[in-house]
Order: sequence, then structure tokens, then C-alpha cells
Amino acid sequence: MKKKIVYIDMDDTLCDLQAAAKAAKEQNPKMPYPQAEYGFYASFDPLPGAIDAVSKFYDSEEYEPWILTAPSLLNPLCYTEKRVWVENHLGMRMVERLIISPNKALLKGDYLIDDNIEGKGQEDFEGLVIQYGSASYPSWCSVLKVFNLS
Repeated sequence: MKKKIVYIDMDDTLCDLQAAAKAAKEQNPKMPYPQAEYGFYASFDPLPGAIDAVSKFYDSEEYEPWILTAPSLLNPLCYTEKRVWVENHLGMRMVERLIISPNKALLKGDYLIDDNIEGKGQEDFEGLVIQYGSASYPSWCSVLKVFNLS
């Protein structure tokens, strides 16, 4: 049986970009783009249930999870920092499945779990886009129910 490809976004889907940006702004209100600072992307906290959810996808016999994240064009270090975050929180097995692309529609797959439904190619993704954090899918628990992994 061929496994279904599930792409999972990072920022505000697996890790808490908004909380990190808020904290950075509180620490330095004059900083216009905290995402341009060294270490910003590597410092994110995982969102509740995110690490467990990725493990459930990885261990399932039906799904093949990949991390699909867009880069910050304001911080060329984000490519490395996102990779470091994945290794620190999800291990090398998911580093091998990390894709950084400014256009998510370029990849073929069955599902895309993302906090946004447009802006980085999500609107043209050929599979089903599940909007994490939306009224229908407010948590990882609700997302996992769609895949019968709860």
C-alpha cells in the first residue's frame, strides 16, 4: 500500500512563531523585523501536541509526513535555523524530510496542514489543505481525528 503524503507547515503550525515575535518585540520594541535576528527561528517553542502529532504520522502505516515550510526572505539564516529546530525537536528522521520552499504548490502530495490557506502556494496545492488553528481544526487533537490518529 502506497502511503499518503502529508506535508506539515512549521511556523504557527508546529512551532510558535507568534509568541516568539511578541516576546522579541517586547524585549526590543524598536526592532521592526525580529525574524531577521540571528537565532530567532531556532528558538521557537513547539505548539501543544505538535511533536506527538508528527510522531503519530511517522509511525503510521498509512501516512508519510514531511515538513514543508516557507523561508523568511528577511533572514537567510532561517534555512539553517529551521533545520536546527527540526533536529532538536523531531530528530534526524524528520531532518531527512524537511523541505523549504517559497511555493508550497510545487510539491505533489495528498494533504497540507498549514495555518494559512493562501500566500505561499497553499491555494494551488493539489491535495487537501487543512487549516491548523481554524475554527474547524483549532488544535492538533482535532487535526489528528481527520486522519484517525487520535
